[in-house]
Amino acid sequence: MSGAGAAVDVAVIGAGVNGAGIARDAAMRGLSVAVFDQQDLCSGTSAWSSRLVHGGLRYLEYAEIPLVFESLHERRYLLDIARHLVRPLPIAIPVFDGARRGRWLVRAGMLAYDLLSIGKALPRHRMLDADEMLAEYPGMQSQGLRGGARYFDAQVTYAERLVLENLLAARAAGADVRLWHEVTSIEVDEGTVQAIRFRDAAGNDGRLQARVVVNAAGPWVDNVLRRTGERAPRLIGGTKGSHVVVSRFPGAPETAFYVEAGSDGRPIFILPWNGLFLIGTTDIRCEGDPGDVRASRDEIGYLLAETNRVFPQAGLSETDVHYAYAGVRPLPYRAAGPESAITRRHIIRRDKDIAGNLLSIIGGKLTTYRHLAEQVVDRAGKCLRRRLPACRTHDTPLPGAHGTEDAQRELAALGALSDDGVRRLAGLYGGRGRRLARLAREDASLGAPLDSARTVLCAEVALACHEEFATTLTDIVFRRLMIGLAADQGRPLYGAVAAAASRELNWSDETRVDELRRLEAFADSLRVPPGDTDQSAPAR
Repeated sequence: MSGAGAAVDVAVIGAGVNGAGIARDAAMRGLSVAVFDQQDLCSGTSAWSSRLVHGGLRYLEYAEIPLVFESLHERRYLLDIARHLVRPLPIAIPVFDGARRGRWLVRAGMLAYDLLSIGKALPRHRMLDADEMLAEYPGMQSQGLRGGARYFDAQVTYAERLVLENLLAARAAGADVRLWHEVTSIEVDEGTVQAIRFRDAAGNDGRLQARVVVNAAGPWVDNVLRRTGERAPRLIGGTKGSHVVVSRFPGAPETAFYVEAGSDGRPIFILPWNGLFLIGTTDIRCEGDPGDVRASRDEIGYLLAETNRVFPQAGLSETDVHYAYAGVRPLPYRAAGPESAITRRHIIRRDKDIAGNLLSIIGGKLTTYRHLAEQVVDRAGKCLRRRLPACRTHDTPLPGAHGTEDAQRELAALGALSDDGVRRLAGLYGGRGRRLARLAREDASLGAPLDSARTVLCAEVALACHEEFATTLTDIVFRRLMIGLAADQGRPLYGAVAAAASRELNWSDETRVDELRRLEAFADSLRVPPGDTDQSAPAR
């Protein structure tokens, strides 16, 4: 690909959920595609979200009806094409005295939500009075409770795996996936992008001709545009959203909660997630490098205090936080006004002032990535003056979406995994778990569990290294095996995973030690810092 004559129809910059979705759609429609990311897949905004696939109930307040309609229909598609990763999630909304959103307004929102999602597979909402709320959620605050509602959305526990499966599908359709490849410059001549230049992790430079370039770099969109050497208007006005992760606490609900913060009226989610609870988010204007953002002590205190208010028995403090994370939403730049009022609709901008074949993506939601990708590829087809086949991503399952039950049976038959281990692998890989079982059968060493609970299989490391684009230990632990998101961040297994990765990737002892150091530094960066929280996080 680095040769002087190498060329593709579409070069995608950014391997978050939008970039991965665009690469998949474009490749499935017969375009030649290359996708680049300066780090690993899903290293930015996509990973640091609330991990919800939802209709955007709060967007009704700002009359963003088309966005809610789009989101609800995309939720339906994802529950089908990614059924092993995206699952229904019941959510309760309590209403207290003095709330900005009273019971009648919540009911109106619920009715509109149901109306906009006609044809959905999930149950309709149900309004509850105060006694019914307390009967179903006895651990919640009773004082001032007026009632509430219960409705359904969906959750993707591991957004990282959703991004990965889109890239796997893109590669299967012919796309060239280049992670840890930084785009260093974009060559523009007479208003047309001619090529991009890039550098890999080893410092090797390359050049690729591209007929269309899609800038899907999320909060780094403006940074990418500067690499054209041309003047460009500011497009991104990111806001930081932070989350904390805690264990199940006294009085914790069995379902998710969507609450109005008592201090400022912001909506906050308290979500059962990954055997833990995920609490977020905040919405704060953010300047500087998006890769350096951290959850501040004030944000952590705010999220814990609001959870303690709704669940008085919780008694959460900083010492209960296993880790916290923050990401930057790549929202349109607005010089003034409340952060919550900035539109969450995505914008596909043809950067004609720079190059007519350069498209930049502003905004976008985890829920609507597939539809965004469809629109981008349609636009790319127009740039190419080519009539493209119809988009098929709405009804084409992702690689692991079928065969989960067969995979469970094959994994159980290995005899190496506990019941929890079989469930864990089915939840991560879906039908692709059959590939793990095959690897384990073919090589006995890969069939050995890495932990005493027999939940993590050595074959997972081999699969990550050889078939899932992983090249670093942090890639494997945090964005393939997902053990990095456990309460202990998977720390007891770092040595065993490093040893397995060393065998698969032929690391020297020096490289293995360096990879362990980088992994531990990254895991440490997610812990509640002891002092000032505005510290830079290490490279992901």
